[in-house]
Amino acid sequence: MYSSPAIEASNFVSTFNTAFYFIVVVSLILLIALTITMLYFVHRYNKKRNPVATQIEGNTRLEIIWTVIPIILSMVMFYFGWAGWKPTSKAPKDSMNVTSIARMWNFLFVYENGKTSPDLIVPLNTPVEIKLVSVDVIHSLFIPEFRIKSDMIPGREKSMWFLPQIEGQYKIFCAEYCGLQHSFMHSNVNVMSKEKFDAWYADSSKVVAVAAGAGPGAEGEAIMTAQGCFACHTPDGTKLIGPSYLNLFGEQQVVIRNGTEVTITVNDEYIKKSILDPGADITKGYPSGLMQSYRSTVTDADIQKIIDYLKTLKDI
Repeated sequence: MYSSPAIEASNFVSTFNTAFYFIVVVSLILLIALTITMLYFVHRYNKKRNPVATQIEGNTRLEIIWTVIPIILSMVMFYFGWAGWKPTSKAPKDSMNVTSIARMWNFLFVYENGKTSPDLIVPLNTPVEIKLVSVDVIHSLFIPEFRIKSDMIPGREKSMWFLPQIEGQYKIFCAEYCGLQHSFMHSNVNVMSKEKFDAWYADSSKVVAVAAGAGPGAEGEAIMTAQGCFACHTPDGTKLIGPSYLNLFGEQQVVIRNGTEVTITVNDEYIKKSILDPGADITKGYPSGLMQSYRSTVTDADIQKIIDYLKTLKDI
């Protein structure tokens, strides 16, 4: 259940809202005042009422007024914005550290004990610092109900932090256009009580649950879902920006290797190489440079489960 945006779900909601509402109110007052003034002058100086143009001399006092008042309003707006931004620039020393890895087109959250999750899971009333890592293009991690957003730029170290204050589930969006599936790049923040979080954090089992009695390859499918593989590839033969997984295992494919066409057979070794070094062999007819290495996010055991899943994707 999603909390209302009006609830102060994080410590930054109040200062953000103060700046936002102040700017909106000032803008609304100016809009109304200027519209009334404009209508007055249109009425007062139309051709019927003022057939001969009136020469209006300059007014020093008026010039000062409409110069000084906007400057003051702008500085007040700047102050509210700065006062809201300043606390976001430095996380408390006792913050919990999480790394967010963004790639086309999903987020993955890595915790200090090595646990990973496609959702950001955090304890209530505990400051959380997120190290922002992008492995391909510019992304942006945006949590609207927390009033925080930061770009994720490849090769640049950045971080953001917040203090979750209300238990619940909140949406995460990528707020920087990052390619074909940008609009599908979203996740969740799950804010739990400290006790529930500690139990989740200490649990060494897989984050992505596999239903009891699930068929062969279910664990591999869950891993691929968590890693965002289906944003570029499909299991049903439909073509996206990468080849479909249907009937892939065991078939022969033409790939571009070092600028030369080579015919290969899709086997265990090829799949592992494609996951760890995706730029080595590019399937003919598909773009290069989009897929980044998953070397840091999947283990050899995960890769074997992925291979087991791909073997199940055959036409009946």
